[in-house]
Amino acid sequence: MPVRRLPVRPDLEQIHRQAKELLRAIHGRDASAIAELREHHPESTDASTAKLADAQLVLARTYGASSWTRLVHAVRLAEAIRRDDLEGVRELIPQNAALIHEHVLIRTDSNWGPPMTYAANLGRDRLIRLLHDHGAKDLESAAGRAALQGKTETVRMIHDLAGQPLKEWTLAGPAYTLSVEGTAVLLTLGACVVGPEGVDHNTMEHLLGTDSRRPADKHRILEMYIEHGFEPPDTPVMALHRGRIHLLEAHLERDPDLLTRTFAIADIFPLAPACARDPYTAQGTPVHGTTLLHIAAYFDELEIAEWLLDRGMDPNARAAIDTDGFGGYTALFSTVVSQRNFWVNYGKGQPDEARFTRLLLDRDADPNVRASIRARLEEGHGGGPLREYRDVTPLGWGEQYHARIFVSRKSLRLIEARGGRR
Repeated sequence: MPVRRLPVRPDLEQIHRQAKELLRAIHGRDASAIAELREHHPESTDASTAKLADAQLVLARTYGASSWTRLVHAVRLAEAIRRDDLEGVRELIPQNAALIHEHVLIRTDSNWGPPMTYAANLGRDRLIRLLHDHGAKDLESAAGRAALQGKTETVRMIHDLAGQPLKEWTLAGPAYTLSVEGTAVLLTLGACVVGPEGVDHNTMEHLLGTDSRRPADKHRILEMYIEHGFEPPDTPVMALHRGRIHLLEAHLERDPDLLTRTFAIADIFPLAPACARDPYTAQGTPVHGTTLLHIAAYFDELEIAEWLLDRGMDPNARAAIDTDGFGGYTALFSTVVSQRNFWVNYGKGQPDEARFTRLLLDRDADPNVRASIRARLEEGHGGGPLREYRDVTPLGWGEQYHARIFVSRKSLRLIEARGGRR
């Protein structure tokens, strides 16, 4: 079984260095290196007499490649596409006819796909034409990845290369990245939100379950879906997803208890069953059994949170408590550990201003509420076992949470400044 995975941007110098390091480890009788030699070398090879070629073959097979040459071809191809190196790609193709159809990164769990799809991610239009001329067939996959990356002209070019509408355009890619431009071009070229069997659940799972946090873009994409035949459920949570405060107003008029209700995970992810399988799996603080205020914090809907509080929502409203005593946390917990914090800490979001935490504290959120929480990260963020955090305050929740990239340090400082205890 492969034990290594090529990154999206592999480096040939690093691969050569890894082979030399593996050989040194083999000669040094390192236990893990010897185990790799025995598992991945096709012949019985003595560690003391192993040569660089042996280490290269073993390394290649741990990456899932059949040979060192195949691994080198993969890395050179990825580098050439990155550089938009037409001659480099043209030179590689005759050396291995299979390259054009196999995943560039060898591993099949990479969404970057075969060379044409890999090039589409980067908007490498002339490389896409070259690969198509040499028999590449992954037009639909390439179009989807170009749309995901917002490469609208590349999408149109691929559509022209196909010579006819692709059979099953999918909106899932740009839904996941919340690409308004990518969604728009696919809809223009004939993609459908609603097919013969109804709403495309895969697309809705990508949109509602995305780990992106750009509410305005999600709102716009949902409205585009509606313009193309999608009929959203008339629920308070869907109104929140759409960012439509006037619809929430109407729900509140019909249901005076709306601000105290809690919602199951299936209500929070309508038409997206894969997102609702495990109530404890979340991007940060679990959202199952929570109020609209918790849900607003989960999806970074600050304006909706302000509206809820203005309408009398209790900032200390608690999540439901399960039969084992887990739950009961407030929205303040949901701001301390959240997906938005991931992007802030990752360096791809706004500065860590802790806006949501500040809003709740300014509206008299109790910094010392105690609750017990069960939580598991989504697979895309590392997965792992179900963990239990018992009798924690918001400050304790943030300090104990195992995945630090989801924790807002600014929120912790704010809570502590307002009298929060561990």
